[in-house]
Parts: sequence; structure tokens; C-alpha cells
Amino acid sequence: MAKKRRKQKQESFFGEGVASGWSYIKESKNFVYIISAIFLLFILIGYFIPAPEFIERAILEFIDELLSRTENLSWAGLVGFIFFNNLQSSFFGMIFGLAFGIFSVITVVVNGYLLGFVSVRMVETQGFAVLWRLLPHGIFELPAVLVSMGLGLKMGTFIFRKNKTKSLKEFFLKSLKAFFFVIIPLLVIAALIESTLIFFFS
Repeated sequence: MAKKRRKQKQESFFGEGVASGWSYIKESKNFVYIISAIFLLFILIGYFIPAPEFIERAILEFIDELLSRTENLSWAGLVGFIFFNNLQSSFFGMIFGLAFGIFSVITVVVNGYLLGFVSVRMVETQGFAVLWRLLPHGIFELPAVLVSMGLGLKMGTFIFRKNKTKSLKEFFLKSLKAFFFVIIPLLVIAALIESTLIFFFS
């Protein structure tokens, strides 16, 4: 009986956490929209505007290094690598949004540009159909990352509130709850899907 009550309590705690996290994300949707618009803009810039040679060289070196770090990983290793990489990017992009949201914006600018850069080169070698193959990779990952950055951007607006300390505490705690109960599960699902696609179909 005690075990059953403990299980019900845990389920109630998790359910309330998920509901509270989603509620705060909905409350912050305008910031998520802003971040998403910036992300889309820099995908288009990366896709349609040729990069200067030094930027192109730096990006290609970064991609080569990433590939070399993942090429010999097992499926489980790939899951862990993708999950922790996305977790780190999402978490720090959100938390460092405290600095007026600047870090959150920089994170989506860089990632958007990289996605546009990689997409145009894949299209050049494999045709437009290859873009549809990229869709499953980002169906859970991108929303999780963009929501994190949106929460980070909102956190940075505490400076414009009348009661700055109270607003900062509220934004920080609610963002953490949304991160642990909503964003982390999405990142787990994203890592499982992406690693499976890479490992078995690349």
C-alpha cells in the first residue's frame, strides 16, 4: 500500500511538473516566436549568402572535428553524445540568457547559420530531396532548443521589470522547471531518433 501511494505521489509530482512547465512555455510563447524567427532568418542567410572564405574554412573544420568524434561510436555512445551536446547547448543558452538574452540570441544565430550552410552543400551534392531526410533529425530537437533559447531571452528581460530581483527569481525557477520536465524529455527523444537514423541509415 505504501509503495502504491509512493508511486502515485511520484506520478502526481511529475504530472504537475510537466503541466507547470508547459504552462510557462505557453506564457513565454512570444519570446519563443522571436527566437524562432531569428533562427529561420539565419538559416536563410546561411543558405543563400555565400560565406567568406575564413568562415567557411572554420565551419568545415568544426564539422570534420565533429565527425571524427562520432564516427567510431556505438549506437548508445551516439545517443549519449547527441543528448549531452544538445543538453549543454540548450541549458547554457537558457541560463546565460540572464545577460539581457544576448547569449540566447547568439546561440540561435550560430546554429541557424550552420544549418543553412550545411543544407546548401547537401543540396548541391544530393539534390533538394535530401532536405526531407533532415526533417526527422530536428522534429524534437529544434523545438526543445528554440524553447530553451526563448526562455533565456525572456529571462533577460528581468532588467526591465519594476521588481527586478523578484522577476529574476520567478523567471529563473520557472525556466528550470520547464527545462527539467519538458525540454529534457524532448532532448532524450531527439537523441534516440537522431542516433538511430545516423547509425542505421547513414
